[in-house]
Amino acid sequence: MKNRLMVALDVADAEHALAMRDCLADTVAWLKVGLRLFVAEGPELVRVLRQTHRIFLDLKFHDIPNTVAQAIDSAGALGVDMVNVHAQGGEAMLCAAAEAAAAYPDMRLIAVTVLTSDPMPGDEARALALQRARLAQQCGLHGVVCSVHEVAAIKALCGASFLTVTPGIRWGGQDVQDQKRVADPSAAVKAGSDYLVVGRPILHASDPAAAAREAVRLMHAG
Repeated sequence: MKNRLMVALDVADAEHALAMRDCLADTVAWLKVGLRLFVAEGPELVRVLRQTHRIFLDLKFHDIPNTVAQAIDSAGALGVDMVNVHAQGGEAMLCAAAEAAAAYPDMRLIAVTVLTSDPMPGDEARALALQRARLAQQCGLHGVVCSVHEVAAIKALCGASFLTVTPGIRWGGQDVQDQKRVADPSAAVKAGSDYLVVGRPILHASDPAAAAREAVRLMHAG
């Protein structure tokens, strides 16, 4: 299960990112680099992190097709294991991204469906997530980012091999902060989530490694 847990390095700089990497050590296999850290430190930190962990580059590319294709090519050349775009960019953009990603067969390309912080009603979010997941699959992407609450329906629509990456993971009465559609690790695994993204519940824990181990334990329970 530790190979299915992604820790989001939503920290300010390389010093904090490397300290967290060292703290987690062999507890997790994946680290997620998002906008804050990438803007602060750039690709060089990604090169360092990928020496010890698999990397999900979470920049949610959303631009004209040619620009997104070029960004995907740069991500592939950087050696990341997973990268995402926003499905809201539409068919042409998704197809361009998939064509660029094809040059890097070991890299998974996924699309954000609906942000887990979006306050839209659950039924509306589910319908939109399904629509965007199907579009992403038709355009040649490997999977999507979605909340746990859409996973089972997306698997039913797109098949078991279509990846689902789920943020919004909380457990033990943790504060949900800005997340609207959350679930605990056990429920996420039961629903069929392939990868769980966890940030603040691990980063802000008094013992991040212990928090990561607890997440893995709950995943096993699921």
